[in-house]
Amino acid sequence: MKFIYSFFICLIVLNSSARAEERIISIGGDVTEIIYALGMGEQLVGRDNTSLFPERVKDVPDIGYMRQLNIEGILALKPTQVISSEVAQPAVVFDQLKAAGINVNTVSFGYTVESVVKKINQIGGNLNKITQASLLANKFMNEIKAIPRSPLNVRVLFILNQAGTNQIVAGKNTVADEAIKLIGAKNAIENSVRFIPLSQEGLIAANPDIIVMTHMGIKHLGTIDKVWSLAGIGQTNAGRHKRLLVVDDLSLMSFGLTTPSVLRQLRRAAENVQIDE
Repeated sequence: MKFIYSFFICLIVLNSSARAEERIISIGGDVTEIIYALGMGEQLVGRDNTSLFPERVKDVPDIGYMRQLNIEGILALKPTQVISSEVAQPAVVFDQLKAAGINVNTVSFGYTVESVVKKINQIGGNLNKITQASLLANKFMNEIKAIPRSPLNVRVLFILNQAGTNQIVAGKNTVADEAIKLIGAKNAIENSVRFIPLSQEGLIAANPDIIVMTHMGIKHLGTIDKVWSLAGIGQTNAGRHKRLLVVDDLSLMSFGLTTPSVLRQLRRAAENVQIDE
């Protein structure tokens, strides 16, 4: 009996030691914030440059852009496990990592809040944090359900402005479109699919009541005042009333744990439009 007891104690110690020595690289901002929320942030030895939350993750070595991964940069950090969004590229990098004996786990990407629950549970399984993942998923969905969804006659336009590119706007089949629907508002370009270039004529025709941009998008423009200099914006309701909501950089590009907070901001902004009018 004493031998069996000692055997199980050894197994527990060995298992705990293995987890303590885990060296994780996280690829995808949505993936990284979940890893931290599950209490495994201290195991991170690398992250991609879309992983910006929580703030302390910025102290973790950066392996670069998730769609331009470099095998040498990843291997240099000696990871034991790579947890990556399925949209990361190129695929050959993951084949090379597996060939090198590194545990690679791919996390699904989706355009619904339900996809976040799936991500949480997938990552919880990867990290042996199944109970914690279940609690986190329930908390997330309760926050989502608490957001008002009554219809609002408010048109919202999400403008994405990235370095070295022209502005593009989010139509259907995007996270931004789903977010707008979740708070009961209307996508100003609901008849378009995915991201399309922003044109003066298109902006005027869309006539949004609110413009939504990211902090990084504003930074690339220079200042918030530059938003009101975009061609055609002065002829929209948003431009005339200077209605702009600036959100976290990834919040409307990929659903994650910060989504409920952003949806609450967006709902309040849309409700204020109704009050103004």
